[in-house]
Amino acid sequence: MKPHSYSSEGIVLSRRNFGEADRILSLFTKHNGRISLIAKGVRRPASRKRGHIEVFNLVKFQAVSGNGIDIMTEVEVMEDFSLIRKSLKKISLAYYFMEVVGKITHEHETNIELFNLIFDTLTKLKITKKLQNLRLDFISKLLILMGYWPHGQILPNPDEELEKVIERQINSVRVGKRMVQ
Repeated sequence: MKPHSYSSEGIVLSRRNFGEADRILSLFTKHNGRISLIAKGVRRPASRKRGHIEVFNLVKFQAVSGNGIDIMTEVEVMEDFSLIRKSLKKISLAYYFMEVVGKITHEHETNIELFNLIFDTLTKLKITKKLQNLRLDFISKLLILMGYWPHGQILPNPDEELEKVIERQINSVRVGKRMVQ
C-alpha cells in the first residue's frame, strides 16, 4: 500500500489535457516506476507548475494518493534538457524514447536501471551527432534490461524486436527512424 504522501524524481513521459485546467501526466520515476498523476490547475495562465511539467523534463515532485489517480502537489525541474529542445531531430528522438518507454513498461514496476538508462540517453542526446546509433543503442539496452533479449547476444534488428515485444506500432516510428538517418 502506498503512503498517503510521497515524493520522488521522475522523467515526464507524456501529458494530456483533462477537464478545463488539469493535465494527466505519465512519469517514469526512480522509486515507483511508471505512474500517472493529475496536475490540478496547470493549464491556467497563473499556474506556477506549468513550465515544470514538459515532456522529458527530469522533475522532483511530491504527490498524494487520491481515490483513483494520485495528485501532484509540488514539482520542480531538475534538468530540462534545453539543448535537446534546440534541434528538431533531437526533440523528435526524445519524444520517440518517451513513447517507447511508455509502451514497454507497466504501472508501478520499479526499475532504477531503466530510470538511469533514460536519463543517460537523454544526457547523451544533448551532445551527440550520431542520432541513429544512439537510437539503436537505446532500444537494444532497453530490450536487454527489460528481459526481452539475452544479455551478451547481438541484437540484429532492434526495431523489429521492439515491435514484436510491444505488439503495436509506435506512433512516432517515422520520426524515430527517418528523421535521424
